[in-house]
Amino acid sequence: MNYKEWPIARDGFIFIIPLLLITFLCFFAGFLRTGIFFSAPTLFVVWFFRNPERTTPKNEKAVVSPADGTVLKIEEVEEDDLIKGSFMKVSVFMSIFNVHVNRLPCSGVVKAIRYEKGAFFSANLDKASKLNERNSVVVETAGGREILTIQIAGLVARRIVCWVQEGMKAVKGERFGLIRFGSRLEVFLPPDTKILVKAGDKVKSGETEIGYLS
Repeated sequence: MNYKEWPIARDGFIFIIPLLLITFLCFFAGFLRTGIFFSAPTLFVVWFFRNPERTTPKNEKAVVSPADGTVLKIEEVEEDDLIKGSFMKVSVFMSIFNVHVNRLPCSGVVKAIRYEKGAFFSANLDKASKLNERNSVVVETAGGREILTIQIAGLVARRIVCWVQEGMKAVKGERFGLIRFGSRLEVFLPPDTKILVKAGDKVKSGETEIGYLS
């Protein structure tokens, strides 16, 4: 099994193993109350880094959500950086209770990846979109459409993980990274995309269709 498909995300073990060890040693030494105290955060961290299977829609024109969470807003924006032109931006907020493994919104080829340092404002704030630490991934579809997905760190999140590299084949719904402890993802779609979600909708990574490419 590929490490991306493990039921617990590999990047969570740096937190899980020490907590499990402390909890075990407490119970082994007879410190039951202390062991119970450490059991709660141990179970939470294991649950936080869960990595469930998802069923991705087969429709080639469907773009899926890259993250679990709530749609914050949908807006038309102008871009002149990794991608150029007008785009429809769909922003999704992930709370600490959502699955944090991110999935590719479309199939194609990974054309560009760029990581940028930044601040750690609460990810549900508009200024987080421009000022927070981020990782951008551009996928070019077989039809030549460019889809930009940005992983944005939040108030608590201090680590963005990206598992893909430039030039790799991108498969819609495939796991491509995660962000630790609450954050935000943004997807930039061509302006003629039929948007299927609205602000306030709950979405699932790799499963919920957020738009249809023309």
